[in-house]
Amino acid sequence: QLQLVESGGGLVQPGGSLRLSCAASGFTLDNYEIAWFRQAPGKEREGVSCISRGGGITRYADSVAGRFTISRTNANNTAYLQMNSLKSEDTAVYFCAAQRSSLRSLDARFYDTWGQGTQVTVSS
Repeated sequence: QLQLVESGGGLVQPGGSLRLSCAASGFTLDNYEIAWFRQAPGKEREGVSCISRGGGITRYADSVAGRFTISRTNANNTAYLQMNSLKSEDTAVYFCAAQRSSLRSLDARFYDTWGQGTQVTVSS
């Protein structure tokens, strides 16, 4: 059974940082492109960032560019999202997702393996 498990969420003050982790089991992560999505209450799921299979190509939503960094360590079967300079509008449940194509897409419809989500709350 393929599975992704997120961790690292929590409560942080505005301007602070968090690093989210996405651990894969049941498959080798280097065969998949990885993306991070987020969803706040009452809002649609938003694509945050994605990374190619080898880690050489990354994309970011305009809302997080310059503040967030996606990375992966294929040998450890883990992907990450480093979040700096956090704002209240970053508050959401964050999901990691995987797909085998080379689409480099932030559209959730193209991803077929999902984690359960981890809550990030930015508040003073």
